[in-house]
Amino acid sequence: MPMYDFRCTQCGHPFTVRASFKEKDAGLQPECPVCHAVETQQVLTAGIFIGQAAGGGSSLPLPMSGPSCGCGSGGCGCG
Repeated sequence: MPMYDFRCTQCGHPFTVRASFKEKDAGLQPECPVCHAVETQQVLTAGIFIGQAAGGGSSLPLPMSGPSCGCGSGGCGCG
């Protein structure tokens, strides 16, 4: 089941909620575990996964340069 990060708009406490896609689509509005307010807001987060734990190198894309960068010779600054 997916996990969603929320923050209480009353007390500012951040918390995580586990809910199904169906619950989320129905308008998930969880209660703050600290002050019990229902005025909460979802916080969008982004994670970066690096392949070091799996024995590989970084999974981050390498910068491209020259004609292979997709911008041609238009002076986009990538090369």
